[in-house]
Order: sequence, then C-alpha cells, then structure tokens
Amino acid sequence: MSAEATNPATAGPVAPPAPQALAASVAPAAARRKSRARIDLRRLGRAALLGSAARDKLPDAISHLVEAHRAHHPDADLEPLRRAYVLAESSHRGQMRKSGEPYITHPLAVTLILAELGAETTTLTASLLHDTVEDTEVTLDQVGEQFGEEVRYLVDGVTKLEKVDYGAAAEPETFRKMLVATGNDVRVMSIKLADRLHNMRTLGVMRPEKQARIAKVTRDVLIPLAERLGVQALKTELEDLVFAILHPEEYEHTRELIAENAARPGDPLAEVADEMRGVLREAGIPADVLIRPRHFVSVHRVARKRGRLRGTDFGRLLVLVNEDADCYGVLGELHTCMTPVVSEFKDFIAVPKFNLYQSLHTAVARPDGQVVEVLIRTHRMHKVAEAGVVALGNPYAPAADTPADPATQDAPADGERADPTRPGWLSRLLDWQQAAPDPDTFWSTLREDLAQDREITVFRPDGGALGLPEGATCVDAAYAQYGEDAHACIGARVNGRLATLSTVLRDGDTVQLLMGQDPASEPSREWLEHAHTPAARIAIQRWLAAHPGDGTDPDGIPATPASSAAPTPPAAVAESVGTARPAAARDGDGDGDGDSGGDPAAARTAAPARPGAATGAPAPRSRRADVLADRPGAAVRLAGCCTPVPPDEITGFAVRGGAVTVHRVECAAVAHMKSTGRAEIGVRWGNTTECRVTLVAESFGRPHLLADLTEAIALQGAEIVSATVEPPSQQRVRHTYTLQLPDAAHLPALMRAMRDVPGVYDVSRAQHQAPAS
Repeated sequence: MSAEATNPATAGPVAPPAPQALAASVAPAAARRKSRARIDLRRLGRAALLGSAARDKLPDAISHLVEAHRAHHPDADLEPLRRAYVLAESSHRGQMRKSGEPYITHPLAVTLILAELGAETTTLTASLLHDTVEDTEVTLDQVGEQFGEEVRYLVDGVTKLEKVDYGAAAEPETFRKMLVATGNDVRVMSIKLADRLHNMRTLGVMRPEKQARIAKVTRDVLIPLAERLGVQALKTELEDLVFAILHPEEYEHTRELIAENAARPGDPLAEVADEMRGVLREAGIPADVLIRPRHFVSVHRVARKRGRLRGTDFGRLLVLVNEDADCYGVLGELHTCMTPVVSEFKDFIAVPKFNLYQSLHTAVARPDGQVVEVLIRTHRMHKVAEAGVVALGNPYAPAADTPADPATQDAPADGERADPTRPGWLSRLLDWQQAAPDPDTFWSTLREDLAQDREITVFRPDGGALGLPEGATCVDAAYAQYGEDAHACIGARVNGRLATLSTVLRDGDTVQLLMGQDPASEPSREWLEHAHTPAARIAIQRWLAAHPGDGTDPDGIPATPASSAAPTPPAAVAESVGTARPAAARDGDGDGDGDSGGDPAAARTAAPARPGAATGAPAPRSRRADVLADRPGAAVRLAGCCTPVPPDEITGFAVRGGAVTVHRVECAAVAHMKSTGRAEIGVRWGNTTECRVTLVAESFGRPHLLADLTEAIALQGAEIVSATVEPPSQQRVRHTYTLQLPDAAHLPALMRAMRDVPGVYDVSRAQHQAPAS
C-alpha cells in the first residue's frame, strides 16, 4: 500500500509513491505480486449507484474487492459480500462524504484495504457494514438476522469504537471498555485501523487544525496499537500520513532525498540482490530476493541517525523461502560467501516478537563500505509480518465448529510454525483490565506500554524466553514469569551473578529468579520505582491497595518493630532461620553482584562456629600468608575489607605508623585511595601457603543450616576464626566467616563445598565498600 492520497482531486498532503515505486522498479517481475491500479473512488461511487446488483451477479463496484479477496482465499464464498454490499449501498444512498464522493465509497475502500491484507470473508462482510448501524436506519438485529451473530458482534464493536474520543481528554473507563472489546476480538480493531487509514488518506478536505488533531491521536494511540497487532502494512502508511501532516517541512525534505536517490544511475541494493540470487542459486536454495524500500518515516529516522545517506540506506533486502530450515540455510550461505556484519544479527524466528513477527535479521558489507540490511523469512512469516492478526482469520472460532480456512487453518507445511491464536500483548491486555484497581491505573499503564517501541528478550535457565520492554528490570521479569506469585521473589541471578531486583536487563541476558517459600510473601512499595511493565505495576499496586498499613523502608525491607531489632541468641538463629517476615532482596554493596560483606553497622547475630569460638571474644592470633613489600622493615598486614589470599593479584598502601596494608587490586578501597592520590607500594606473595580469608554465604533459611555449614567447613580442613549470622530477612540468611586455610589452593574446593550445602545459593569473597584509611 502507498501513502498516496486515494482521491487525486483532494487538497492536502499527498505522499509520493517513491518508496513503493522503488520496489516495483527493482524487484524481478516473477517475484512481484500482480499489481492493481489505485482505485478511483469517484468511479466506484457512480458504480455503487448505477451498477448491477442482481441477485445472481456480483455488483461491478466490488470487482476490485473480489479480486483482492480471491488472491488470498480462492475458494471463499462471495455471497455474503454481495448481500452486505447491497445492504450498505442502499442504506447509505444519498449520503455524501465531505470530499464529495458518495458515502458508499468509504466502506468499499476500507474493505479493500482489509482484503489486500488477506482478511477472511466474515471480517470483510462486517467491514462493508461497519457504518450502517451508526449512520443509517439499519439495526444490529437486522444485521444479525441477515448475516449471523459473528458479523453482528463485529459491527457492534466497531460502532462502539466510533463513539470513543481517543484524545488526551478521553474518559479512562471509556477507553478501557474500547480496548477490552478489542481484546475479545482483534478483528474489531483491524476494521477500525483500516477505517482510520482511509480517513487519513482523504484528510486533506478538513481544516488544518482538525487534520493535526486527528493525526496526533493516530500517532499516540492507533499507530502503537497497529504495531502491537503486527499490522505493519497499516502502521507504516499511517506513520507516513501523520508525518506529512505534523512535520510537513521534514516530510518534504525526505521526499526529495528519496526522489534524488531514485534518479541516480545504478542501484547498490539491486547489485547486492543480484549477487545474493547467484549465491543462493549455486547453493540450491529456492528463494525470492526482493528490495524493500524504506517508507518515509524510516528514511527520516536513518537520516537523523547517520547523517548523509548512501544508496543502501534507502531500503533493505528481503529473502523469502519456503521453510524455517531454509532461513538458516540462507543465513549460512550469505555469511560464508559475503562479508557479514555480525553485530547486526538477530533471530526473531527462534524468539518471535510479541506481535507475531518472525524473521532473521542480518547485514552484509559491500567493498565500498556500504552496509546492506537483510531480512530472511518464509512466505508464511512474511504474510504475518505484513498483516499481523488480520492474517489469522478468525482466531477465536472453535476448531471443531469452524470450517478450515485455506489461508489460515491448514496444517503448517514441513518446517513451518503454526501461528499463535493471538498476540501475547492482547492476552496481557485482558489481564491488566481485570487486575487494575481502577480505570485511571489501567489508562496510565496502558499509555506507558504504548509508548514503548523497543523490546528485549531475556532467557530463563530452562531455555524459555521472556519478551520485555527496553528498560525492564528483574522486577518486571518476575511478574512476567510468575504473575502475582512474584510477590515471593527475593532476588535474582543475571548471567549467573546475584543481582538486585532493580537491575536493568539487557537483550540476551539470562535471568534466574530466586523465589522464597513463604505463602505470605509481600512486595515492597519501592518495587514500583523499578517496575516498567503494566503487569508488574498493576500487581504491586493491587497488593498495596489491599494492604495499606504494611509499610516498607526505602531498601524494600519491611519495617521491623523496635523490639525485634535486638540480637537473637546464637542457638535460636541456628534452629530458626527462615522464620522472619519476607521482604525484598538487597545487595549490600549496590553493584548487583552479591559480593558484599555487609554493612558493619548492620545488626548482626553472633553464632559460635565451633566450641570455644564465641564472637565478642578476642580473635585468636593466627598465622597469615607471607607477603613481601618493597619497603624494607615495614610491617605488612592483609586488609580485612577484601582479605586477599594467594594467588590473588595484590597491591599495597602505606598507613599510619609506617605499616603497609595489602589489598586485592579489584578492591573498592584501592580505587578510592588512588583517587585521593595515595601512592601504591609494590607487594608480592612470599613462600608461605597458609592464608586467612573472609567468605560470605547467602542461603534460604531452614533448621540446622548453621550446623551443616560449619560441618562442611571443618571437613575441608579450614579453621573458623570467627563467624557472624545476620538476622534473617525474607527467608534469606547471610553468614560471614573468617577462616584460616592451610593452603590457599584449597579455597575453590572450600567454596564449592559450602555451596553444596542444601539451601545455600551463593558463596563469595567478602568485599566491603568502606575505603581503607
């Protein structure tokens, strides 16, 4: 479809056909779909009034519609379309559009848009009738009697949408009902989007201020909905029409850039396309290689990003194959025979986008440095990529009661994937409206979600994937995976390392969510600051609304009565860890890796690690690893903040009294002292293998946990110098041990043994944040 205005006589912005004309000029004739001329609405209007409407003959006015419909559904029953047209034409007779055409030209044009996208007969029938109940004497009951309940439901849904004010002043409850109706049957919104597209094509007859108002609403609400429904063909043309109205100067500049590029001799995209055809022909892979010109908004975005545009920036290459496996075969051949730009590769076949989109994305470089973007997909994927939910036919009809539609209901070919019944976004939509505590919450979260135009994919340890908006955190991942059960989430591992729930996720991260066992688990109010998805925000808000008296502190730790802050007796800790009130997980050093030694000011509970070793008593003087410093005669001591052991890379700093403290080079105190101008002193390990180290074990609470940990330490031959156990928090228990090892080489085995204790999920070297003095 083109951004060209449908009525050539209509005043106002008329988008040039340059991008689409480019495709027609460079694609091989055999690979192009049979083209149809742009429809003359005035001629259709006359045909609607004068053309034959005999019961046994299709009216001339719907000949283009029938041709488009049969291209996708060759065996479709056309009788409902004939009857719907006859009813619509007779009902709208005498009504005129503001542009001067008979009104029947509007439902005809809307229906043709949907037919070109591959909509099934029921949708087209409802589209022809979509304005009859609103603007004529036809009633819904009449529609139901003549065409059935399914068509009646769709016409009723579109009629209700016509009454909705989409602007910023819209009542949230009205908008909520509209979107819920859409979620119940996406064909309602499909018809509405096609209706808006035709109105935008002929918007030039309206006053400029009204054009701008309608364009802004289209930009803010309907284009994002088209994106989420996967109807890219509608979305891109709507974007161009809005661009022409709201930014006429930039639009005109972009039009000139496209025209100048089309007039240049030679086309680098065509040259690369020919080379690709040769590569795939030699590899024996049947494929169509087409040029996909960028639409106006896309060219404008690329120009803003890259500055001066080159020939390959005005389009991309599309490779269409028959089966999924062929997609990867094409990818392998292109990466082998051409120069790939590996950083541009994305696999949306293995991990489809939230709006059904599937394709491989890659790029290859020409010898002159120009980069050509390449899309690889099957013909079926391409249909869904262009038409989204429209290509699904009726995704809600029970399979047993609904005749198979040749285009959408057949079993997939070998290697093909069956399309889902509807986008996950629509399923989430229904969940949001049911879970939102009030319409305003639903409205605000929906607007935030519509504003998200980029998505990331994160992976679960079991190989599953979660689609999240860019900027999503572990909080969002928890609610996306577990729903309201995510209230019990107490932490996460991102790419194998402990992370706070506020950690922002990146595309391709692996996320393991750590869940507590207490059914009374509760979220923190502070989680709202880190929640970016409606699912997370609404679930947290629902819980908070139901528990207004349960406050939490800024770190997400529930407020604790003063009486409970007193240290718990050691024996009690050993037998009752895990009984505390649940709360959010927290990483003491703030870097998200769980390597914190804790805040020295935090309340800690002493626990005897072995008979006679009670915290509070002076620590026994122990042997330390031998360290040599480049300062003869100076006393050398190992820093307690990072407890270095052989063979750690170390450095030293002079402190009061001429002593030298030894730190691990990655210790936070090293960076702090360097920033203050403190000079480093060279240090190195001597021959002594004994060492002292401080380890932090983090675990879920359970009875006898402390006893099992200390037994594991003893079995590894380590001497426990001191041990502390912090008060349990949301079933997480933090143990800190200072240990004397007979040989530093035993440290990895010791840490593994501690991790193997049931309930322990991490053991790390202590790393305090406090800078050394």
